[in-house]
Amino acid sequence: MRWSVSLCLVALLCVACGPDVDLSKGLQVEIVSTGWFDAGIINGQNKLVPTVSFTLKNVSGQKLSALQVNARFSRGNEPEEWGNGFLPSVGPGGLAPGATTAVLTIKSQLGYTGSDQSRAEMLQNSQFVDAKVELAVKYGGTQWKRLGEYPIQRQLITASP
Repeated sequence: MRWSVSLCLVALLCVACGPDVDLSKGLQVEIVSTGWFDAGIINGQNKLVPTVSFTLKNVSGQKLSALQVNARFSRGNEPEEWGNGFLPSVGPGGLAPGATTAVLTIKSQLGYTGSDQSRAEMLQNSQFVDAKVELAVKYGGTQWKRLGEYPIQRQLITASP
């Protein structure tokens, strides 16, 4: 038990002591896809949630340990958050210089529900409001850095990305 606590402290100190990297310049987002994930039937209603799948490429010259990603979903031009998602770590050993992550997927916990329309019809409903997602990242003890904002495409995603 003592050894595991000691190892955790050493790992945290190593991350904290490394030079800071401006993640807005040292990390490149490659959007793979956005859309509306078919979350199934919840309380008797079809549910669609906004989803983003992407990769991150380390374009800095430094290994990025303990890399975390936050997604903030919002509807239309509304400034308030509608839903969110969080990835506590994008890889077990960090992201080496020049390396790219596997495809990362974040789904909002909130979305649209409907009982009298198919999922495809829900996307075409006149009351449907488009959404967008803002991605932010951090590593170690650094501050969150905004990487970009992306529209959620009106396409149905039926298989779990």
